[in-house]
Amino acid sequence: MLIDQDTIAAVATAPGRGGVGIIRISGPAARSIGEAITSIRLTPRHAHFSSFCSQDDTLLDTGIALYFPAPHSFTGEDVVELQAHGGPVILDLLLRDVCRRGARQAGPGEFSQRAYLNDKLDLAQAEAIADLINSSTEQAALNASRSLQGE
Repeated sequence: MLIDQDTIAAVATAPGRGGVGIIRISGPAARSIGEAITSIRLTPRHAHFSSFCSQDDTLLDTGIALYFPAPHSFTGEDVVELQAHGGPVILDLLLRDVCRRGARQAGPGEFSQRAYLNDKLDLAQAEAIADLINSSTEQAALNASRSLQGE
C-alpha cells in the first residue's frame, strides 16, 4: 500500500568525509531518476559500476548504483542507492541533481515512516531505528539494536 506518491531522496550516510557516501532515493520515480543519472538500465539487486552525470551531462562522480524494486525494499517502494565518494560536496551535488529530476529531499525518519506505512516495519521497529540512530551511549545503542530484533 503506497501512502505517498512522491519520490524522496537523502544522503544516507553520516555527515562528514568518508570513502563512500550514499544517496538513497525512494518512490515511484526512483528507478527513472537512477537510470537518468547513470545512463544505464538498472536491473534489480545488481551492483552497476557507472558514471553519475548531471542533467547537463557534467560528470559528477563514478560509483555503484543499486536498484531494489517494490515491494522488496526497505520502504516497500522502488529504491535506488547511489554509492559515490563520500565527500560532502559531491554528495550535495548528487542530491541536488536527484531533486532537480523530480525527487524532493526527505525529512528525518521519512524512509522509516514509509517502511512503517507500507507494512515493512511495525511501530516498535520504527521507534527502535530512531533510538539506534539517536543513541548517545553504547548501552543505549545495544538496547535499541535488541529492540529492533524484537527482544
